[in-house]
Amino acid sequence: MSSRAHLSESTLPLFAADAVPIQPSYIKDHRKRLRDRFLNGGPDAVPDYEMLELVLFRAIPRRDVKPLARSLIDTFGDFSHVVAADPNRLREVIGVGESVILELKLIEASAQRFAQGKVLAQPILSSWQALLDYCQTKLAHLTVEQVRVLYLDRKNRLVADESQGQGTVGHVPLYPREVLKRALELNASALILVHNHPSGDPTPSEQDISLTHEIAQGAGALGISVHDHLVIGKSTHVSFRDEGLL
Repeated sequence: MSSRAHLSESTLPLFAADAVPIQPSYIKDHRKRLRDRFLNGGPDAVPDYEMLELVLFRAIPRRDVKPLARSLIDTFGDFSHVVAADPNRLREVIGVGESVILELKLIEASAQRFAQGKVLAQPILSSWQALLDYCQTKLAHLTVEQVRVLYLDRKNRLVADESQGQGTVGHVPLYPREVLKRALELNASALILVHNHPSGDPTPSEQDISLTHEIAQGAGALGISVHDHLVIGKSTHVSFRDEGLL
């Protein structure tokens, strides 16, 4: 970590409490105004870079974080892409250290847990939009392909959501035998395949289609339904079921 990145974060004093720098009044006043505006007006009252400032307040309690917030937005595009950015790429931004990364990853994990909570113990087919939101939150910002399998019980409630593999920007290995073996271990009655396209374009490839048919054929022989295969892009998705591919 560079010295500039290190100095942007707070550290515990080595000796007396008065060794901690006092927060300048202009920073204190700005933070109060921003917090009040958010509390009174909600998230719509603040743009992305100010929302990011609110997050950075905890990681960098005594310094002006506005320049860092703007730098992060300029680098990654918007609030959601900053929060979901790879830690190694975040470290390349001057002023970002481990405390900043921790705060951002906590926000990302919280968003995923919140979205997951809306689908747990719920019949998936009757809460389909919540499922789509969860998959979008989980996969849309990944920079490599990842395949997840959602295993469902007889009432179409989520039994398990498991990663079946992570690959490169354009390819991820998926083994139908392992998918079906796991379904039997979980006593699942149905499953939904989900994977992302880091390019942002969710159009299924020929390999996506052939693998899906292979898994559906094997699952059918075992009495297991494949409800859908969802391909997640940056801001949209493709459903094999809706497209007549399944």
